[in-house]
Amino acid sequence: MTSELVVDVKPKEVSIALLEDKSLVELQSEGRNISYAVGNIYLGRIRKLMPGLNACFVDVGYEKDAFLHYQDLGPQFNSLEKFVRQTLSDKKKVPQISKATILPDLDKSGTVSDTLKVGQEVVVQIIKEPISTKGPRLTSELSFAGRYLVLMPFNDKVSVSGKIKSSEERARLKQLLMSIKPRNCGVIVRTVAEGKRVAELDGELKVLVKHWEDAIVKVQKATKLPALIFEETSRAVGLLRDLFNPSFESIHVNNEAVYHEIKDYVSLIAPERAGIVKMYKGQLPIYDNFGITKQVKASFGRTISYKSGAYLIIEHTEALHVVDVNSGNRTKNANGQEANALEVNLGAADELARQLRLRDMGGIIVVDFIDMNQAENRQKLYERMCQNMQKDRARHNILPLSKFGLMQITRQRVRPAMDVNTSEVCPTCFGKGKIKSSILFTDMLESKIDYLVNKLKIRKFSLHIHPYIYAYVNQGLVSLKRQWQLKYGFGIKIIPDQQLAFLQYFFYDHNGEEIDMKEEIEIK
Repeated sequence: MTSELVVDVKPKEVSIALLEDKSLVELQSEGRNISYAVGNIYLGRIRKLMPGLNACFVDVGYEKDAFLHYQDLGPQFNSLEKFVRQTLSDKKKVPQISKATILPDLDKSGTVSDTLKVGQEVVVQIIKEPISTKGPRLTSELSFAGRYLVLMPFNDKVSVSGKIKSSEERARLKQLLMSIKPRNCGVIVRTVAEGKRVAELDGELKVLVKHWEDAIVKVQKATKLPALIFEETSRAVGLLRDLFNPSFESIHVNNEAVYHEIKDYVSLIAPERAGIVKMYKGQLPIYDNFGITKQVKASFGRTISYKSGAYLIIEHTEALHVVDVNSGNRTKNANGQEANALEVNLGAADELARQLRLRDMGGIIVVDFIDMNQAENRQKLYERMCQNMQKDRARHNILPLSKFGLMQITRQRVRPAMDVNTSEVCPTCFGKGKIKSSILFTDMLESKIDYLVNKLKIRKFSLHIHPYIYAYVNQGLVSLKRQWQLKYGFGIKIIPDQQLAFLQYFFYDHNGEEIDMKEEIEIK
């Protein structure tokens, strides 16, 4: 299996697509100015105690207060809280964690009212992004994740990933980390650390310790609460940190700054593979060039076709996700209805596992497969689903088919499910039900080009249009495109863009910034 990462950097958002054997399996999008991402650490203030929930709400600067449960304070909360108080009380001296006093673990059966008070300053980390109407979810059990290790201040234990099966290797890693980790810090050894040398692990550990030390300095210098004291790496680098493996063939980026950021990171963790990071300089939008836009259009929405006429219907509700499997107009299997149902269900299991990763669906997923009478076929389906989900990094649990033919899946929910609207609003009438005459569309484009060139004196720009419109303006010996270039100058580039609706268009200057040339005319 070969993997490719394609990073599309736009003025307002960064979108990252993971391809496995050219098939889109993960898609993540994040606003460039977004905050409150998983892993960010804040110095916040407690706004409200909720004894009935044994929890509290913390102000971290989000429009809704974040939720912190008593159980998420972590066993070492007392030690952390004392350390933070000490840091805030003495602005001249930065305390060292190796010299900190470790207090007894927090009482598991304690209450939030006995531990916290309104107005108290607490250091918290986001473990769930804001989802729907809920604010972020927090923990006080801090962690700093690297590629090989996770540093946990005040933990003082070394844990090794259960996916490392060799007892000798587990013992080696544990003994190694015990000898190099700072006092009063715990470490989780990740699966990819298997077989790594001391120098590599020690180098990353020092980087993680530096993150912690920098965060404490920011706590000390905080003049206004809430304060962001540690920001997780960008989504592109964060995804790469978790996914990077020898099967990666290439990483394509269309932005120079992000390109250097990713290249520097790959050079750090795998210097011999730095060459796989490539700067994309093509004229076509990067997702169009790698066939991602078409896959996005086909893979999102309510109905998903997967093979031989069979399809899934996916509905999202506040409480759970519901998936219905349909055979559609599929040709019946010669071996009868049972074999036909098994074949459709196995195909659905393959597509559903991809959809869960692609949409990042979390919480409860209920799947209504086509009924099968034979127990061995139901077991085959369950095993196929379990096998497909092994590639999924999110924690999940799958139950066998119930007597009603339903499969229940729980999947870790960390951020809102990715939902791409594949329906297109008419760009001319803005959904009002009437459009201007489409035959005049190219005349309208020419008038805007004329305005840009002759009124605004912009000589170099690109016009992005739907591929069908592009084919129309590009046809003939002296095409419309050539006529426009002869009339208004050869600084005009016309580019087909698969992401656009039929009569949608965008103008961009030579720096890639959008030139707003749209106007909405009230239709009487």
